[in-house]
Amino acid sequence: MIDIEKAKKEFKKYVSNYDVQNPEIERKILHTYRVSENSKEIAKRLNLNEEQQKLAELIGILHDIGRFEQQTKYKNYDVISNFDHGDFGAELLTKELRNYISDDKYDNIIIKAVKNHNKYKIEENLTKEELLFAKLIRDADKLDILYECTDIFWKGKEELIENSKISKEIHEAYCENQSVKKEKDKKYNEIDGMFITLAYTFDINYKQSYEIIKEQDYINKTVSRFNFKDFKTEEEVNELIKILNIYIQNKIDEG
Repeated sequence: MIDIEKAKKEFKKYVSNYDVQNPEIERKILHTYRVSENSKEIAKRLNLNEEQQKLAELIGILHDIGRFEQQTKYKNYDVISNFDHGDFGAELLTKELRNYISDDKYDNIIIKAVKNHNKYKIEENLTKEELLFAKLIRDADKLDILYECTDIFWKGKEELIENSKISKEIHEAYCENQSVKKEKDKKYNEIDGMFITLAYTFDINYKQSYEIIKEQDYINKTVSRFNFKDFKTEEEVNELIKILNIYIQNKIDEG
């Protein structure tokens, strides 16, 4: 049996080992709770049973458990970029999962979901149920990242985005309806960074998740934050946003 309140208490206890006054740590805690709620909501919309809904919610609580160690101990960018918080979280949970759930019935599902939530692609050879929850947590995580795009990300960097130009690589990815795999050694300008993040939309798994994106209007709310200075850039922004909105609607219509 899954006791969500117990799991939340254990999560709170775990993160108390870190500086919760640190804005980045605080943001990750709030992100965790929102992702957990997203997971539960998607599970409901998928008509999963009550136990599966609780499992989805639990995975949401645990999905970023590896982030806190990363944020605290690895300050150097090159080290951070090589630290996989999904892998670390999965490794951590192999030792500490009993703190969050009393039996081992769902261990493989939870650990596989946490391990795969941040990967560019889900690993192969998962069971049907492992794949279900791996896809679900990836959607729930991306929904909150898109929420953060509307208000949290790029504060103080508005002018950098407004004066940047979109690279050919990003434009081509959108025309092909593809998410963008960041290259570790490549630096991206601010507007490319924004559109790389918005391109997570192309990697959503469930119609129900697309419905939430449309209901919350994440894409349009994000772009409305900025007043692009260059007319050509503004036209290109509108083109890419149109591509995203058409893609979202098509995914909803496809069922």
